[in-house]
Amino acid sequence: MLGLLRETPGRSVPDWLLIGTAVLASAVAIQVMTDLWQLTIAYAGTLIVFTAVMRAAMKRVPTEGEERLAPPDWSVTVAAIERPDVATVITERSGRVVCANTRYGEWFGFYNTPPQLALDEDSQARLSDASREAWRAGEATVQSLVGTNGRWHAVLRRAGRGQNHLVWEFAPVETVDLGARVVRQLDDKLGRALGAAGIQAVAVSAEGEVLGANAEFARRAAGDAPENLVGREFVEFLTADDYDRIYYAREGTSGEDLRLIHLPVVDPDDAPGKGRSSPVLFLILEGGLHAGNAAALPEIESLLALLPLGLAMTDRDGRFLFANKAFRRAAGLETHGEIPPFPSDLVVREDKSALADSIRRHAAGTPSSGAMPVRLHASPEEPVTLSLAGVRGLGESAVLLSLKDTTEETRLKRQVAQATKMQAVGQLAGGVAHDFNNVLTAIIGYCDLMLLRHAPGDSDYDDIQQIKANSNRAASLTRQLLAFSRQQTLRPQVLQLPDVVSEVSALLKRLIGEKIRLEVKHDRALGAVRADPSQLEQVIVNLAVNARDAMLAKGESGTLTISTRKITPRDVRALKNEVLPQGNYTALIVEDTGDGIPTDSLGKIFEPFFTTKETGKGTGLGLSTVYGIVKQSDGFIFAESEPGEGARFTVYLPVHVPVAGEIVAEPRKEVEPRAAFGGTGKILLVEDEDTVRAVAERALVRQGYVVKTAADGEEGLEAMREGGEFDLVISDVVMPTMDGPAMAREIRKLKPDLPVLFMSGYAEEQLRREIDIEAMYFLPKPFSVAQIGEKVASVLGASRQ
Repeated sequence: MLGLLRETPGRSVPDWLLIGTAVLASAVAIQVMTDLWQLTIAYAGTLIVFTAVMRAAMKRVPTEGEERLAPPDWSVTVAAIERPDVATVITERSGRVVCANTRYGEWFGFYNTPPQLALDEDSQARLSDASREAWRAGEATVQSLVGTNGRWHAVLRRAGRGQNHLVWEFAPVETVDLGARVVRQLDDKLGRALGAAGIQAVAVSAEGEVLGANAEFARRAAGDAPENLVGREFVEFLTADDYDRIYYAREGTSGEDLRLIHLPVVDPDDAPGKGRSSPVLFLILEGGLHAGNAAALPEIESLLALLPLGLAMTDRDGRFLFANKAFRRAAGLETHGEIPPFPSDLVVREDKSALADSIRRHAAGTPSSGAMPVRLHASPEEPVTLSLAGVRGLGESAVLLSLKDTTEETRLKRQVAQATKMQAVGQLAGGVAHDFNNVLTAIIGYCDLMLLRHAPGDSDYDDIQQIKANSNRAASLTRQLLAFSRQQTLRPQVLQLPDVVSEVSALLKRLIGEKIRLEVKHDRALGAVRADPSQLEQVIVNLAVNARDAMLAKGESGTLTISTRKITPRDVRALKNEVLPQGNYTALIVEDTGDGIPTDSLGKIFEPFFTTKETGKGTGLGLSTVYGIVKQSDGFIFAESEPGEGARFTVYLPVHVPVAGEIVAEPRKEVEPRAAFGGTGKILLVEDEDTVRAVAERALVRQGYVVKTAADGEEGLEAMREGGEFDLVISDVVMPTMDGPAMAREIRKLKPDLPVLFMSGYAEEQLRREIDIEAMYFLPKPFSVAQIGEKVASVLGASRQ
């Protein structure tokens, strides 16, 4: 029945006809069954009245389903939000745009959905936060959105019957040219009001050109109209006397002196640091700043406080009147603390008298300037330059002081000096080690030759063994010097740092003893590094031994911590280390709980022969060797320490990135077949050191070789050109006139397949990069008689295969 009462759009038969038919049929049925016409009439009337009432009620109250099915008319919404100065867009909860006005399409594009608009990264993030806030709280506002074509403020509101839509409104931020506005005001009522008060006003560009002026300034300064002054230099209208008093140029010093008030025209809403040059408004008053006018000082202070230079002022008696923040910082004073009465209180006792005399001289004489070196109490070891200038016409002010903040410059100078010193010491250490290796080669060689003539039990046998043992000990010291100077021979491999730490852990436990606890920690997903594993073990051992000594000196126990860490470019940026380049590193960290390193020694610990241990308890080459190995492995090492809190050494090794197609394998090794101690063949021996040449010759002759010697490269090349037939050339690398590599290249032109064995105290890898000769072999100095014999036999054996 209710279904019949509801009007259904689009039905062909009217509802009232169906209802009437139903009433008539039911009345006829009752009449047939009862045959009582009174009952039939009462039934039909009652049903008709009930149906009419229900139909009227259904028409007045629409159903919930009807409301839900009614589609919105967005054309009306578009007409309502259409505004020429505001971009409006309506989005659903899913983010889909359902409606936008014309201005939104012009500024952002109809297909761009907020908050992903053409804005910078920060603006997009703030707009996203505002959208979440609007869905949560119903409304949000975000200021100063920066885009590619402007700046906007945005207001977001929830709307709709179910609060399922979000209305976004973007209003542009008006850009105000304050400079142009000031120029217009000077030519309007404001300029006339200032002129009526006796104030001349002029706007000047950053380049010193007049942008505009009021009529009073134009009359006094040029006797012309204001528009005729635009574009001219501001300073051409002014002049000054010997006392730095300022006058109009057309009136000369006979006119009234002037007081200039300097007002930068800067928009306070602009972000600082944009680098734009702002115009300046000058207000010019009659009656300048004579001596004794104390009103000048506050204005001068305000101006000097804005400058990044260290500036201060004193009166004629040499007392401080003012000092800006830069001056206080450069002088080692607190930024907001009290300054001392006199500038001489800032310097050491020896410089007090000279500074006080200089200030009195500049205050009493004619205006002049000068500079003098002084040593401040804050840093007496670093002299600084203090500039002084006598000033006039600024009230009580008599002398202007200028002091440059050299903290950063001093730090950089120390870093450069330290790097230069380390490089020079490294070059010296490498040269000394190379020359010393020649001496040790002769000593060890002669010891070996003497031992061949003395049997064990001989009275001289033990003495010769002692000489050789001490020579080998000296050779180990030269290897440490070569490590520091980054000239030792390395055998780099691609490896994982935890594997190296694991290999050396057992040795470390024996070295540090039972009183010191060893802790090992490893990061996950560490990158592989390329380094010599044996040299890395030496780095760990040296750092551990130093840590052990430091902890035992403090007490009877301690903790040594060795850890590895993964270092990403983000971690490098967080370190704010100017030396460490950005990249991926694997770090090795060695920490102890000792007394730490003294602050004055922290910058010297990597220097050779520097040690903080007692005399006779250290060579001072441990950390210098570590430094050289790390640097030769393309890594970095830094030391951190606080007195009494232990020391921390961090080694950064770059993560090895294999080149496309690169096969990571063991380093290249020469094939050295074992040969009998002795052989046959003819050898050309070239060595400029007589003792080394004599030892090598005697060692080879005793083994059956025919040896031809030469004192330099030219002599060796001449022996080859004279028709000498040789099976092997043994040569030193560094020689006068013609060095070994140059001689070898010339010999190869005559005998392309002749093998060459170089002897040198420098690193093999370095020599291979510099020489680059095929079939080249290497014998490090110092060497023994047995070592040169075995090396020659292996080279000849390999060349004859």
